[in-house]
Amino acid sequence: MTSPLPSAAGSAMPPHVPETAFGVWFLQTPTWTVHVLERALKDLERLIPDRRASYPVVIDVGCGWGRSLPKLHQRFSPQRLIGIDVDPKMLDASRREVQQAGIANAEFVHCSSSALALPDNSVDLLFCHQTFHHLIDQEDAIREFFRVLKPGGIMLFAESTRRYIHSWIIRLLFRHPMEVQKTAGEYLALVRSAGFVVKPEAVSYPYLWWSREDLGILERWFGVKPAADREETLINLVAVKPAP
Repeated sequence: MTSPLPSAAGSAMPPHVPETAFGVWFLQTPTWTVHVLERALKDLERLIPDRRASYPVVIDVGCGWGRSLPKLHQRFSPQRLIGIDVDPKMLDASRREVQQAGIANAEFVHCSSSALALPDNSVDLLFCHQTFHHLIDQEDAIREFFRVLKPGGIMLFAESTRRYIHSWIIRLLFRHPMEVQKTAGEYLALVRSAGFVVKPEAVSYPYLWWSREDLGILERWFGVKPAADREETLINLVAVKPAP
């Protein structure tokens, strides 16, 4: 299933900022898969209210290299698993990933996150992991996420905050639209403003070693605990589209 990319005519900016060569390499490493992706999924799973045995239609917005797709298939047993990305090269890589995993029911859609080529109320579970900080039109994207989810459907949202994206190490190694980055509180407010319900117990603020400017060295090597009043570097949340 492949849909054309919506036209960007008239737009002054691209829909997202492409990754650096280092970033493209890093997203394929075991460090990314184990310490970033898998940790986020485990954290998000425990936040899901009224967890179902299966979610019939599962989409990954910004599926990238496709490392998340076998994990989503295993955890949520979808009848339809859909990978979405603005980069056709990423979709090709994701196809190879699911083929190697023996997944036969995967589909792929080439479109922007701010103009999803999917019908209204058609998705049971939407996964968006470390994608939002690349997007220019974040408000449009979150409204699209709300539109395509069925009433009662859930969004698993895992994101790096402005504190992390603006840190020196990330500025050095990666590339992002710096003017749109948000704090954890601002991301939570953005999600709720689109109409989602996010209960306090469905939000997590992991302070993982890789999200710290010192890569956790002060705590791991010298036992210096992080400040309790720190500005959070990550936010994970589960949002629900309420029934009418």
